[in-house]
Amino acid sequence: MGGLGFVLAICIAFIVILTAFYSQIEKKETHAIINIFLFGMVNGIIGLIDDIAKFRKKKNEGLTPKGKLILQSISAIVFLLLMKATIGISTTIKIPFIGIELEMGFFYYIVSFLLLCGITNAVNLTDGVDGLASTCILSVGAFLSFIGFVKVESIAVTFFGAALVGASLGFLLFNLHPAKIFMGDTGSLFFGAIVVGVSFAINNPLIVLVYGFVFVLEALSVMLQVAWFKISKGKRLFKMAPLHHHFEKCGWSEMKVVSVLGIVSSLFCIIAFWGI
Repeated sequence: MGGLGFVLAICIAFIVILTAFYSQIEKKETHAIINIFLFGMVNGIIGLIDDIAKFRKKKNEGLTPKGKLILQSISAIVFLLLMKATIGISTTIKIPFIGIELEMGFFYYIVSFLLLCGITNAVNLTDGVDGLASTCILSVGAFLSFIGFVKVESIAVTFFGAALVGASLGFLLFNLHPAKIFMGDTGSLFFGAIVVGVSFAINNPLIVLVYGFVFVLEALSVMLQVAWFKISKGKRLFKMAPLHHHFEKCGWSEMKVVSVLGIVSSLFCIIAFWGI
């Protein structure tokens, strides 16, 4: 439950920015900040409940996957309804890099729902090696704060980007190998929800697949592993999933895994800049 530390820090930053600058921030930006923060907090609470259950049982079994997914689904639906009611999100999906916009209608909400639940859990899957999730969050936060300030000119995007940088950088001091503290589901689900929630403030939800490429890669490795295991009747596509464990089984040290995937995350954040 080490994630409680940076969740509390971001809570303080959230309160400060709203109380100090409320009158200076446009209503649309204020609603975006509140909605994304609430989405992050709800997922952080889901993670906290899961972590407490694991602690009480003294084994790695907290909430059931079905129970956790139901709670996350409710939070994703409420988030989309709030965004629609308060800032009026469009049902047009922008395809990054090629400049095509598709009017999706109701299917926009299906795609958005899958992104919200998928990326949130993908960050959770990435948190399996000391410092890996924090390092990737650091690069994503730096990217979001930069584009929020210079490209999309959004206080919401800039704030959450800066918050992710501060939280992940401070946490990394204690989370790099050998880790002295672990974020648990409390931290990883909170981080994941913020990472994907901000893409809606950018008004370009699909871009999270680019700046969150490492998280997507980790989730895909699990899905492919399970699918191949069933199709091939017991064979494995990777030595172990998620992907970072495959690299460990190949002989990579934890620091090498974190370094390589951290660089990949940074490169895809740079690529994402051109897709907005």
